[in-house]
Amino acid sequence: MAVNIEDVDLKNITLKVAEVVISELKLEDITPDTFDPELDLIDELGIDSMDLTTVALVLQDEYDIVIDEDDYPTLKNIRLIAEYIMKELKDK
Repeated sequence: MAVNIEDVDLKNITLKVAEVVISELKLEDITPDTFDPELDLIDELGIDSMDLTTVALVLQDEYDIVIDEDDYPTLKNIRLIAEYIMKELKDK
């Protein structure tokens, strides 16, 4: 069975987003591999808009993309952020 390169890329992006969130929010006892990509960052993890902005800025630098501030409210979990980054990279 052939591996879809997009799945590999999305998985890598998902892990990188989790790594950034863990690092920026100084989360303990969690790794990118164990971070639930469906976990709601705001409602379940309690991050605020400043935390989300910090994460977005780091990811913008990491991937050389622009994350529109108007899109921040839609970036509720790691999976959605990774998919957003993937779309931005494809649109470049």
